[in-house]
Amino acid sequence: MTSRPHTSHHDIIVIGASAGGVEALTTIVQGLPADLAASLFVVLHIPPDAPSLLPAILSRAGPLPCLHATNNEEIRQGVIYIAPPDHHMLLEHGRIHVVRGPRENRSRPAIDPLFRSVAQTYGPRVIGVILTGNLDDGTAGLFAVKRAGGIAVVHDPADALYPSMPTSALEYVQADHCVPVGDIAALLTQLVAAPAPSKRALATGDPSQQEIQSVAMDTADALNPDRPGTPSVFSCPECGGVLFELQDGALTRYRCRVGHAFSPESMLAEQDHALETALWVALKTLEERAALATTLAARASERGSVQSQRRFEEMLKETQAQVLSIRRVLLDSHGIMGHEGQEPPL
Repeated sequence: MTSRPHTSHHDIIVIGASAGGVEALTTIVQGLPADLAASLFVVLHIPPDAPSLLPAILSRAGPLPCLHATNNEEIRQGVIYIAPPDHHMLLEHGRIHVVRGPRENRSRPAIDPLFRSVAQTYGPRVIGVILTGNLDDGTAGLFAVKRAGGIAVVHDPADALYPSMPTSALEYVQADHCVPVGDIAALLTQLVAAPAPSKRALATGDPSQQEIQSVAMDTADALNPDRPGTPSVFSCPECGGVLFELQDGALTRYRCRVGHAFSPESMLAEQDHALETALWVALKTLEERAALATTLAARASERGSVQSQRRFEEMLKETQAQVLSIRRVLLDSHGIMGHEGQEPPL
């Protein structure tokens, strides 16, 4: 039996993490060798307006240098590149692109754009790793890595501080490895040393290239009237445009014309956010209405206008009941804003 020819190794490692990710990433880089024959690229969800000290933290933790990626930077082996705050990180033909494109899964940087770009460019040479975190960013990206012939590694949910992201990845992607975080460094070292297939797996109907152009704010994408997917009945929570429905295996996701993208969980979280915002606006308006009704009832009483006083007092009674109802909804709705999962500022 003739073995398949191999001409390259798994020299591109992409890692996505959210809540609990600093601890997990620190554990991994501590176990990596100084001569690792690969480049690593990390996306960690952090607030957009907060400075990130993650490169310094990871540089101290292990032997490999770690730094924030810069636009058009040439990729070097043995370096850990971190997506800077409020920017997506994409890879293409030996260089890094750092762009402030539309948010994906309510995040910038997001995991899916990085994974999608490396899958498109490097195919079977890629190792994709999904770590601890809330919601499901990274699931579609890991699916793209796997579809392109790469290796899918998932943090064991039983070992994760926040198991939602790895659980989602395991549900929709046929992972090659599911291990505790303490075993990931040794596994990556082993996988890097193993040869990768020289022929990239072909994907049928893969919309990744156009989606990458959308994240990168490519002019060609802006001038292209066609969009991957089919129009849905939902509107984009960020810009109000039509959301197009895309299917990755069993995973359904959404992207609007200008590029905002949502996984199922991030779509629900954004709807929760919109609902809470609307409720607070309604509460403010009703409380102002109650205050106005109180004032008008008092003035009607001063004028001796009994009919007007009763009308404003009845309005006040109804409005106060509505205020109490909305307050109960805001206090009792655990789902509202219950999907957040970014790391705090570093």
